[in-house]
Amino acid sequence: MKIAICGSMTFSKSMIEIEKELFKFRHTVVIPMYAKEYTELKSVEEVHSESVKNKVENDLIRDYFNKIKNSDAILIVNKDKNNIKNYIGGNSFLEMGFAYILNKKIFILNGIPEMIYTDEIKAMQPIILDGDLTKINQKYAGYKIY
Repeated sequence: MKIAICGSMTFSKSMIEIEKELFKFRHTVVIPMYAKEYTELKSVEEVHSESVKNKVENDLIRDYFNKIKNSDAILIVNKDKNNIKNYIGGNSFLEMGFAYILNKKIFILNGIPEMIYTDEIKAMQPIILDGDLTKINQKYAGYKIY
């Protein structure tokens, strides 16, 4: 399966680790442009600043839409951030919307966060992995689908 990884760029290190794990399962993996470079930045502020600059200069939102379009599924890497458990930011929410409209499978690494758009996330019926990437290989056995 071809999987596009989505998430806050502050989770870039986790994205790289997950990419390696998914390769072991013989998946084709797409990660955001500059994810590897973001792992070398020293602060969250630097990551945010570079991310905004790169989104504008390289049209990254449209670029990742096309990558999602050419994938079978997306995997949202959601961890704790900004005092929100399992944070899913605006860009990841947008990417979930793209995937949903394109009828792609939507996997979420951890549970659904309590945010202003929680109901919309649930309505897209993502597959919750509860941190276990091996569930992607199973035929939905044990998945929590909303």
